[in-house]
Amino acid sequence: MTKLPAGWLPKLKKGNAPLYLSIANAIAEDIAVGLLSAEQRLPPQRKLADMLGIDFTTVARAYSEAHRRGLIDSVIGRGTFVCGRRRVRIPRMIEGRPNVDMSMNMAPEPYPEELMTLMQKGVAELAGQLKDIMRYQDFGGSANDRAAGVLWLRRRGLSVDSDRLLVTPGAQCALLAVLTTLAVSGSAICCEELTYPGLQSLAAQLGIRLIGLPMDGEGIDAVAFAAACAQYAPKALYCNPTLLNPTTATISEDRRRALVDVARHYGVAIIEDDAYGFLPRSSPPPIAAIGADITFYVAGLAKCVSAGLRVAYLVAPDAQYASRLASALRATTVMASPITSALATRWIREGTADLALNAIRRESMARQKLAARILPAGSYVSKPEAFHLWISLPEPWGRKAFAAHMRSSGIGVVASDAFSVSAQAPEAVRVCIGGIADRENVGHALQLIAEALQGAPLVRPAVV
Repeated sequence: MTKLPAGWLPKLKKGNAPLYLSIANAIAEDIAVGLLSAEQRLPPQRKLADMLGIDFTTVARAYSEAHRRGLIDSVIGRGTFVCGRRRVRIPRMIEGRPNVDMSMNMAPEPYPEELMTLMQKGVAELAGQLKDIMRYQDFGGSANDRAAGVLWLRRRGLSVDSDRLLVTPGAQCALLAVLTTLAVSGSAICCEELTYPGLQSLAAQLGIRLIGLPMDGEGIDAVAFAAACAQYAPKALYCNPTLLNPTTATISEDRRRALVDVARHYGVAIIEDDAYGFLPRSSPPPIAAIGADITFYVAGLAKCVSAGLRVAYLVAPDAQYASRLASALRATTVMASPITSALATRWIREGTADLALNAIRRESMARQKLAARILPAGSYVSKPEAFHLWISLPEPWGRKAFAAHMRSSGIGVVASDAFSVSAQAPEAVRVCIGGIADRENVGHALQLIAEALQGAPLVRPAVV
């Protein structure tokens, strides 16, 4: 075994432990006996793998394990160093699950103490309403809850009548109601060629065929949409026009108007899933503000206020459609939880929801700046207020190999297959920088992703 010219090489003990744990244990032991001192630089992962004659993935797992124990830390552009102070530990992987799960697209949870106090106050004050909110409510929400929904949607530039708005137990339930109202098994619906996996699940359950439409710099290709309307006679166009999940693409205002014109010409409804529309400080108007007569608009609170606040507002083109949607909701979900709806209403009226939205927006922007500092330039696309990234993988990485490699390092990402409507998915992954992880742990995970992007998978089998 060749020695490093001037550096550290672990003394690996024989035993039954996996090799990556042996390396992490060697780091811990050498720190304990003084062979490794605070701020001492460790060899780069790939160099250490070459010196030990083992797979790069094994060393990456070893360094990740040492990170989790609080033994070492990385500084992008400088390398990996022995910690000079106690570092915040990342929880160990539990039953094979990632310890930094960047696969679920959740908003960050940056709620400061004063905001938490207001949220708790809103929950406590519901006790005075228990007699009313413990009962069955009107299908589609009480008049008070619908009025709060109308007030909330004004923040998106939408002016709607309460008889067109329904309160639903989350966006997924709202989409189910719209799909069952508009389409039958065997019919077709158009969507982005990379689209929300929840739509794919609903379509599969209902026997609906999805027609993926190509996109350019302005969004869905309107010419391609027109061609699909002529060929497939779709019942609707589903779109996530602002900060598209997964790519964060946003359809321009001109393109939104062009899509509305095509939809009107062919008599096709539009389903606008505005899950992320409240996050940008400025964005094009909702499609529902351009083509209200043909658009079914869905705006949930999960991505912009709280993931646990399972309330979404569904706006129909007219009161007649709203009545049909209420029947569909009654058949599938009965009603939105009166307790949850009442809490959402209170937070909206008192301004707590606005404070939560602003906190999520600020933290998302801070994490975006972190990603820009850590990840290789040009390796991903995103938007300043988004909390997910779309990473196009460099050769020779494949999407499944990259996702598996990151999982072995304790980081969960999602390969593009989950979003692709067509058979050929791009070599890309989606990474969420929100969720429950704090900013330090997000930064650590991004550093490991950056190291992987700048390396390459090895073809020889990993040593464990």
